[in-house]
Amino acid sequence: MSQESPPGQRFHELADLLKAYAYNGFTFTDTIETPGPGLASYLRIAARDPVRAETAVRQIDDLLSVGLFSEEIADDVEGLSHISPPTGASVEDCLRIARDHLYRFLQDPSRVPQTNPQNAWEWNERFPELSQLLGAYFHRDFSYIYDSRDEALDEYASQSEPEELAQATQEITDLLTMVPSEEELHTATTALGLDLLPPQGTSLREWLELIRRRITVA
Repeated sequence: MSQESPPGQRFHELADLLKAYAYNGFTFTDTIETPGPGLASYLRIAARDPVRAETAVRQIDDLLSVGLFSEEIADDVEGLSHISPPTGASVEDCLRIARDHLYRFLQDPSRVPQTNPQNAWEWNERFPELSQLLGAYFHRDFSYIYDSRDEALDEYASQSEPEELAQATQEITDLLTMVPSEEELHTATTALGLDLLPPQGTSLREWLELIRRRITVA
């Protein structure tokens, strides 16, 4: 049994796991032998931080020991993504299969190949601070809030802690290294929440490099 947590936080990592399923059709498609797309997506992220998978296993065990429909955890499961089980199976059955895959993964996380993110959930998990920068400051309502890209960037820099700026700087570096083409970079930044074109005459890569220089902590 997990320690008592604030409402909605008891299954925080399980919530992230279920979001990976949500981004892949809202269905459990794992078999005993093979993870489906949702779980495979989660495992690619967890390969960078296996502690997340350990936490997910504990939280699945916690949920199953109490019972999915127990009043004790009603508030905690209310906000979890609703993922549909296949015909003839229950959600609990599916969580047990996912748990077994997670347990096997933890025996050797290096077996999961490190590839570029395959969907929006993975991009946002891989680059959380860049997602905050692009999604919260350069979104579709940008023109109603800011007079210029520089104004938005100045607000982000003034409202962020030094460690957040350092993380965003590193994530931009990692993204530019990971994604070689402008087309792939557009796909990645769109997934991260960018709804704005670069300044006229500037490529997306060049604009990200300019942003990196502007927010680099001395």
